[in-house]
Amino acid sequence: MRYLHTMVRVKDLDASLDFYVNKLGMIETRRFERPEGRYTLVFVAAPETPDAEVELTYNWDTEDYDGGRNFGHLAFEVDDIYAACQKLMDGGVTINRPPRDGHMAFVRSPDNISVELLQKGKALAPAEPWSSMPNTGAW
Repeated sequence: MRYLHTMVRVKDLDASLDFYVNKLGMIETRRFERPEGRYTLVFVAAPETPDAEVELTYNWDTEDYDGGRNFGHLAFEVDDIYAACQKLMDGGVTINRPPRDGHMAFVRSPDNISVELLQKGKALAPAEPWSSMPNTGAW
């Protein structure tokens, strides 16, 4: 497993970049504009640890982020997403968003922190029971 990033939602992307980059001293490592989803992702990292990123998610349609909703998730890359999810299920963990696509899954920690699991490399071929498994709860 490899740590990828932590995601936080931001209300004002310019103000957030000013804070993280200009004031805190982080560097912008990459950016994705997604007009179809109406959001922008900007990844920033400390210069000495560029692989440990913070994903700033700016949703174009604003909303209030009450109760910690501005914190998104932790993300980890795994060698085999199906094996990782099976191990979690065997340990009593609910798979909130199953890896139906062979690429991405979400679970929750005991403290209700959302954890994203991403398949390393190319997505695995869709497989049961994952392909037909519905979402459970919030992820």
